[in-house]
Amino acid sequence: MTVIAKILVANRGEIARRVFTTARRLGIGTVAVYSDADAGLPFVAEADLAVRLPGNTPAETYLRGDLVIEAAKKAGADAIHPGYGFLSENADFARAVIAAGLTWIGPTPESIDSMGSKIAAKELMAAAGVPVFGQIDPADATEADLPLLVKASAGGGGRGMRIVRSLGDLAGQVELASTEAASAFGDATVFCEPYLENGRHVEVQVVGDTFGNVLVLGERDCSLQRRHQKVVEEAPAPGLSDQTRRTLHEGAALAAKAIGYVGAGTVEFMVSTSSTSGGQERVSFLEMNTRLQVEHPVTEAVFGIDLVEAQVRVAEGGTVPEAPTHPRGHAVEVRLYAEDPAADYQPQSGLLDAFDIPTDLAFDQFTTYGTRLDSGFVSGSEVGTHYDAMLAKVICWAPTRELALRQLAGVLHRSRLHGIRTNRDLLVELLGHPDVVAGRMTTNFLAEAELDALGGRHVPGRPADQGCALFAAAVALVGESVRSRRVQQAIPAGWRNVYSGPQVETFDLDGTEIRVGWRDARGVLEFVDLYGEVTGATATMPEEIAGGWRVVVEHDGLLRAHDVFLNADRVDVQAPSGHVALRRVPRFVDPAEQVSAGSLLAPMPGTVIAVQAESGAEVEAGQTLLVLEAMKMQHSITAPGDGVVEIAVKVGQQVSAGDVLAVVTSEEESTNEESA
Repeated sequence: MTVIAKILVANRGEIARRVFTTARRLGIGTVAVYSDADAGLPFVAEADLAVRLPGNTPAETYLRGDLVIEAAKKAGADAIHPGYGFLSENADFARAVIAAGLTWIGPTPESIDSMGSKIAAKELMAAAGVPVFGQIDPADATEADLPLLVKASAGGGGRGMRIVRSLGDLAGQVELASTEAASAFGDATVFCEPYLENGRHVEVQVVGDTFGNVLVLGERDCSLQRRHQKVVEEAPAPGLSDQTRRTLHEGAALAAKAIGYVGAGTVEFMVSTSSTSGGQERVSFLEMNTRLQVEHPVTEAVFGIDLVEAQVRVAEGGTVPEAPTHPRGHAVEVRLYAEDPAADYQPQSGLLDAFDIPTDLAFDQFTTYGTRLDSGFVSGSEVGTHYDAMLAKVICWAPTRELALRQLAGVLHRSRLHGIRTNRDLLVELLGHPDVVAGRMTTNFLAEAELDALGGRHVPGRPADQGCALFAAAVALVGESVRSRRVQQAIPAGWRNVYSGPQVETFDLDGTEIRVGWRDARGVLEFVDLYGEVTGATATMPEEIAGGWRVVVEHDGLLRAHDVFLNADRVDVQAPSGHVALRRVPRFVDPAEQVSAGSLLAPMPGTVIAVQAESGAEVEAGQTLLVLEAMKMQHSITAPGDGVVEIAVKVGQQVSAGDVLAVVTSEEESTNEESA
């Protein structure tokens, strides 16, 4: 029997920290590998040893299997855990690890091969008796086959995936999916299958060993997705019939045994939702992920098992662990992303000024009901553009599903997340949505639901809450101004010899300028409109707290406590109704910082991978002009209106957020310029 002494995790961030937590508990040494972009992240410092992989991009670093194996030998590791993503489902890498005399903590290369191609995997599963959807050759597709889902054969995580509802769009979407798949996985092969408009994504956790045993650990519902990437996961899946659960569990066991599966893996299915109208549920195999899943903590919670420990145990030659046959309670996990849901989930990057999520555990196993945080970042971490946008997973385990949803929403609501936009407000809204609470989720729920967080950013709460939050921001700036004085400390804030009107602070809220007026009434600050009329809200001078100011606003007989944090021109308000992110607008604007009308600015740092228009060409509104790649996703930059385009970048160029990519000049603007 093999005894593992030191594990190298061939991954980064959250999953590296997760594996290190179990390894430390088991008395196993830890080794990290890291790119230059990740040098300052917590997982590097937490490992016993860390080895640098020169470069920033995945292709230069975490996808270089030769460098990872070399790092393992250099650090004296005797085993490699691949995490998920990167090389975790690369059979050639698994073979190279084994050939180097190291223990591979994962399934056999042959099992990875058998599931690596989704096309071949479905044929194998059908032969094993697992229910499977048929595949459709894009060249043979007809109107009767629509809608279709184009998928990358070697893909995962929603990349290389497109929904097609018109045959005229099929060829173009196949090409786009193929290009994205080649970039993400090094394999451009794609295929088509029927797309279920109202399906549920349900998956089954399995663990196999070298003795032919397969442990089935219930199922998870992962239907809440954006861009085919999971956002909320839970175990057990709500609302399934007993027959459907049996079909899922038996199908997963058949799939694992058909390929002699060893280690932790997940068998994914689509389940029809016709049961809501009294019909029969239909189950069909999607794919098998031959690795640990991002959402594994919800299974760990309800079955009381450490899946990473199970992986190590099986890799050392042991049998699958014992586990309960039925789940206890309910667990829900959300993925906190650095993205802007109101801007089509545009990835965000930058400095996390504050990253404080009030949970009970970090990576550790639940011993009782509570909350857990698995994150690759902490306050002060830099979120870059070379990797995906997930910041953390927040997990809640409770006696009932209703309580788990409510407690998890409360934890997210109380979290301090300052510096970059996240999907936190969307997650809170989802966890309390009546259809989600009732278990009526499908994979297209987010695409169809009318949610506040998708319809546009806003100050949370009622109008009175919104006004008080903005007033609190202004009051905090008063406190900051008084504290920074070097002379005349005794003079009241905003004092004027002759009162002529309110003091005014101007804030930018999601591109809208908001002016907040106030005046000092003998030591009490009053919130006034711009004509000097008191609105009814008042506050005393703010109290200084760690890193910010505590502002208590009284309005209509209610006291509302706000914590306000100032960082350069940024103002973050933690209000009772939620977080409000503002920017202080300077009184005067530097002309050098202004850009021409019609300028298209880079929404995030990234690389220009395609330019689809030439300078001087006439373009139409909505026409794709160029494509950026950032955080492992492609983002089309389109013309805002009809006009003549001037392209300011070239393919392969690295751009920063706010850089001018192109300028579209309308005929009217061009005429005005000529007249001038």
